[in-house]
Amino acid sequence: MLFMPNLRISEAAALLGVSDDTVRRWVEQGRLPSVQDGGRMAIEGRELATFAQELAESPEPGATAAASARNRMRGIVTRVVKDVVMAQVELQAGPFRVVSLMSREAADELGLEPGVVAVASIKSTHVVVEIPEA
Repeated sequence: MLFMPNLRISEAAALLGVSDDTVRRWVEQGRLPSVQDGGRMAIEGRELATFAQELAESPEPGATAAASARNRMRGIVTRVVKDVVMAQVELQAGPFRVVSLMSREAADELGLEPGVVAVASIKSTHVVVEIPEA
């Protein structure tokens, strides 16, 4: 089994797409459990993965005038479903849910399971970029 280290507050904040202070407030409010790790407050990877799923909502385009996502998104694995040959891996990257289908062998070799920090690299020959009406 892969060892999953605890995440510092700053790491948890970056993965959730919020400020360090927001994560600390959630801990103080009891919304996000924390642990002590070497005298510092930290968040267990599995706890953060569960919280990220609960927190995530479909983002509204809102006041965006123009944007295009980068091709690499850092996030936390929230779910892994494996069968004999394939695996479906879900990653929460800030407000974005990314789902990847890969071989079970690849998922096993990477040690992908909820709580693991990973990077989704997206390559596509067809990407739609939209600009909402003002």
